[in-house]
Amino acid sequence: MASIKFGTFLAPHHPIGESPTLQFQRDLDLAAHLDRLGYDEFWCGEHHSTGWEMIASPEMFLAAAGQRTHTIKLGTGVVSLPYHHPFNVAQRIVQLDHMTRGRALFGSGPGALPSDARTLNIDPMTQRDRQDEALGVIIKLLRGDERFDYDCEWFTMRDAALQILPLQDSIPMTTASSISPSGMQIAGKYGIGALSIASTSKEGLQALPTQWGFAEQAAAAHGQTVSRDNWRVLMSWHIAESREQAKKEAIMGLQKWHNEYNVDVLGRPGALRVEDPYELFEQVAAGGAQGGGAAVIGTPDDLIEAVLAMQETTGGFGTVLGFANDWANNEATLRSWDLVARYVIPAVNGHLRAQRASAEYVGANKSDLMAGAGAAVMSKIMSHEGASAALATTMQQMAAARAPKTEGDGPTNDPVFRPGGGIPTTE
Repeated sequence: MASIKFGTFLAPHHPIGESPTLQFQRDLDLAAHLDRLGYDEFWCGEHHSTGWEMIASPEMFLAAAGQRTHTIKLGTGVVSLPYHHPFNVAQRIVQLDHMTRGRALFGSGPGALPSDARTLNIDPMTQRDRQDEALGVIIKLLRGDERFDYDCEWFTMRDAALQILPLQDSIPMTTASSISPSGMQIAGKYGIGALSIASTSKEGLQALPTQWGFAEQAAAAHGQTVSRDNWRVLMSWHIAESREQAKKEAIMGLQKWHNEYNVDVLGRPGALRVEDPYELFEQVAAGGAQGGGAAVIGTPDDLIEAVLAMQETTGGFGTVLGFANDWANNEATLRSWDLVARYVIPAVNGHLRAQRASAEYVGANKSDLMAGAGAAVMSKIMSHEGASAALATTMQQMAAARAPKTEGDGPTNDPVFRPGGGIPTTE
């Protein structure tokens, strides 16, 4: 099985009340933290309302993140194409690719917040078709096709061609996919990746097994191919050393996010205020990916189990993106990402298999191995008169230290570490 990549998806969902200046800086610090830990991808979104989702230009943010990071890929998650002239989108993603030395990922979508569409006076019924239309034009521009004209009801181009092409031979592209089939159909039509942003909900999880089929069907209809390696799924988590600690750190922030944002601000269909934080925890996080959603508030082992279960449920994907949340304080949140990098990623991808096999081999053969090493040590000691005399004294001291303290007790443990084979005991 191919390795699963890991990254983060930063919408962001920041509670109102903190300095936006410092929030931007904290998000950049998160990008640098994940880069140091070896995460594969960092995605951030485009939103223009609600107060909570405060990054208006993912390209600007990622350009700044590119100056603080070295290897992590940086993705627009996503650019809402109906809000922009496609030529300008293509130019910005090319510039981002050069400014990050070829680390740009281009994600697009129709626009998620109804309030954004209203502000721009865009009919929601047109958004998905406009994303499709704009993406086809952007792909031609990024590919470096001959100059071309384009006319439609919402933008016009004449003799269009980019003056600079991407640094990468082909910028990886993905499209946002929710419960409806449109995102997956666009992915299949253009042979690009998909980002399943609804996999943090119960309904989204239920839809995942059939979602990829929409992409494959659309790809076949348009002479394209799609790969599960380019499918990204979203999960929510907060990880600590114990389940009790994780719950303690995240429970109040989870309630604030649910009640104040999902219910009071967004008014998500079906979302109701829950005044008891422990009741909400049971609804959202109990049972991990098999509970109220893909939220895992627990230990690294809990998340390992949830990721592998998600892999089995979907039939396979290439990247899991952790939804960046503010459920816990900043210190606990950074530690959560650290624990995932240290324990979850290597376990999921089998990086520890050879180490475990080596430990098991040595453990199974320790008697023979230690006997041979001890014999070699004794051979050298006994061939030297001074060393053999010193050994006799050492052996007497060791025997005295290991002698039972009271009658009927067994020998006591020798806690002193001695490298190599050490000195054989008389037993």
